[in-house]
Amino acid sequence: MSAFLIRNRSRHAARLACGAIAAVFAMAMLLPEARAQETYLDLELVLLADATGSIDDAEIRFQREGYARAITDPAVLSAIAGNGHGKIVVTYVEWADAGSQDVVVDWTVIDGATSAEAFAAALLVPPRRAFGRNAIGAALLKGKRMIEENAYQGIRRVIDLSADSANNWNGPPLETARAEVVASGIVINGLAVLCRHCSGRPASYVLEDAFAERIIGGPGSFVVTADSTATFADAVRKKLILEIAGKTPEREFAGR
Repeated sequence: MSAFLIRNRSRHAARLACGAIAAVFAMAMLLPEARAQETYLDLELVLLADATGSIDDAEIRFQREGYARAITDPAVLSAIAGNGHGKIVVTYVEWADAGSQDVVVDWTVIDGATSAEAFAAALLVPPRRAFGRNAIGAALLKGKRMIEENAYQGIRRVIDLSADSANNWNGPPLETARAEVVASGIVINGLAVLCRHCSGRPASYVLEDAFAERIIGGPGSFVVTADSTATFADAVRKKLILEIAGKTPEREFAGR
């Protein structure tokens, strides 16, 4: 074989090798972008559900069932599909005292009926693991950490806290925690849950007013009221639709 042919084949092999290296490099450059695209969605939503001493085990189950029905509701699924990416990511956390916040269902992408039903089913399985007196400040900061440490990139980021009072008996001061959350670009909405076994409202203050003044915050923040057992799931559904669509209710309590 002549020296010319050997050199020619060597050059051809070198070109092929360079082409393969370039292809591998191009794929390596594209993979992070492709992975990043998979994490882009319309909303990162932390559902913080009250599990303090005023909530018994039957009510824990009742609350979970209400959220399970709401997340699978056709109107909620339609709101998700109507957004730019057509998907959101949700986690459900039960909160109590400053050292007791339990992730009942971790971050789950909801992009249709199948994923919504899976989230709803998972919500009903775990036992109750959160106990203690109100520490709303700690709960809000837990929600903030979960948003900041997850693998998703939402257009909007929302913490949704449900409670039957606006008290903060331990842990970080509520005012400080709320300010920290809002400063990070996260909106705090509220579900004011009126007492289901008594006259309904705290004796010394209006619960929705207290939510507006102490808890919710950020652009477009709002409070929705669940005023009875019969209306709880409807209130949750209404709240989810508003949050997913990025809207505020026409006649509710607005935040700062």
